[in-house]
Amino acid sequence: MSDPHAHTHDAHADHGHGDHGDHVSHGTRGSYLKGFFLSVILTAIPFWAVMTGAFKDPSTAALVVMVFAVAQIIVHMIYFLHMSGKSEGGWTMMALIFTIILVVITLSGSIWVMYHMNTNMMPMQAAADM
Repeated sequence: MSDPHAHTHDAHADHGHGDHGDHVSHGTRGSYLKGFFLSVILTAIPFWAVMTGAFKDPSTAALVVMVFAVAQIIVHMIYFLHMSGKSEGGWTMMALIFTIILVVITLSGSIWVMYHMNTNMMPMQAAADM
């Protein structure tokens, strides 16, 4: 028979994060709620601005939406992915820098492609006349 007082290893107690002495915070309910509300605000403001036509110039609207998108990515990385310069020996800071570079490439490339598609598209009237 097994001893009821014997120490058993709880698989959920050890997540493998503290192998090198790093104690990484997994966040609290308050930090998750703060991140959630910031995400909602960072989504609602550009949505409102675009839907109400708050910006007359489409370039300004696109720039504002991109700034809010980058801010939201940073909020997600801090509040939901728990990335900081102190955690995991600074590797998360490298991941942050890499992510920012990828976001800048993706956003600027998307704007570039959309601009050139808009500029080089055949007008609808010319297509109808063919």
